[in-house]
Amino acid sequence: MFPERFSNLPAYAFPRLRALLDAHAPGGEVVHMTIGEPKHAFPDWITDEIAANAAGFGQYPVNEGMPALLEAAAGWLERRYGVALDPETRLMALNGTREGLYNAMMALCPEAKRGKRPAVLVPNPFYQVYMVAALSVGAEPVFLNATGATGHLPDFASVAPEVLDRVTVAYLCSPSNPQGAVASRAYWAEVIWLAEKHDFRIFADECYSEIYRDGPPVGVLEVAHEMGADPERIVAFHSLSKRSNVPGLRSGFVAAGPESIRHMRQLRNYAGSPLPMPLQHAAARLWADEAHVVENRRLYARKYARADGIMAGVPGYCPPEAGFFLWLPVADGEEAALRLWRETGVRVLPGAYLAQDADGVNPGKEFVRVAMVAPEEEMAHGLSRLCGCLYG
Repeated sequence: MFPERFSNLPAYAFPRLRALLDAHAPGGEVVHMTIGEPKHAFPDWITDEIAANAAGFGQYPVNEGMPALLEAAAGWLERRYGVALDPETRLMALNGTREGLYNAMMALCPEAKRGKRPAVLVPNPFYQVYMVAALSVGAEPVFLNATGATGHLPDFASVAPEVLDRVTVAYLCSPSNPQGAVASRAYWAEVIWLAEKHDFRIFADECYSEIYRDGPPVGVLEVAHEMGADPERIVAFHSLSKRSNVPGLRSGFVAAGPESIRHMRQLRNYAGSPLPMPLQHAAARLWADEAHVVENRRLYARKYARADGIMAGVPGYCPPEAGFFLWLPVADGEEAALRLWRETGVRVLPGAYLAQDADGVNPGKEFVRVAMVAPEEEMAHGLSRLCGCLYG
């Protein structure tokens, strides 16, 4: 016997991609541009920090995060967003933000709202854990198509009031994955206002916040603070994976109201997977250092410029505001990805694999997602081949 709530899940994006491409030989030297796995160097001193604290592998980790790590995260939030949060009551360390995005739903979503099945708002396309988290608590995922017409962000205000009254959680990724769109101060304020009016929480996935072209993206915590919103409305997630090029460190944190953190910590006591202590020491040092982040952003700025030059003249090309993905228009994402692989060896992800059918359409079907994580010259070589194949 197996749970029915997971019986209709589509294949995950990357096994699905392998099924599409791997039966075919690549048409050239392989260039991987599918997964958002940063390839820039992380600071050399990270391995030294782990080695210096290696004795910590011999003890159980601090469940909610050691004080030094939470203080470093709180210090970064104050420098970055101008918001001072008590690390003892407002923060919790995560073993990667995917874990947090899932377990926060388990800890904070009620079984019913006003006697009805709860609804969870999910941007479409989306990071797949949002949907699975909603299904895990018996909620109805409501997919909001994020297209060019909506600025590549979901239009929460368009949701019917009777649906909003059932909403317990609204997920929002800004800068968005895959489109690289950034929520403005006014946009965040409207979402917070809706959350206050209809009594739901905002799960703000801000993992790409430190990779951007121009000014730093506004954050949900600073807007909520300016508005005087209920702290329990906001659950913000941050990660070192993209900021510091350490996806294998599996380190992030969640910031929320005291009651929300208390409930999340309680669940973690029973079912959590805390970060090993040597890795917590490394994470604390990373949150305290900004020099490596500035250098990382400089490298991405070069990539933005190269991509814009290569893609100039491509109809519908929309340069990302932030993040490291290109969201490129094609006639059919699967056909384009297969053709590109067979003719050039460049490997990209069909946009439909990151979305669900909603309102009679899959908003990712006519796109491919391209990750600009490879070294600059390799990335430029891959984009040139892509452009010649799909748009030549």
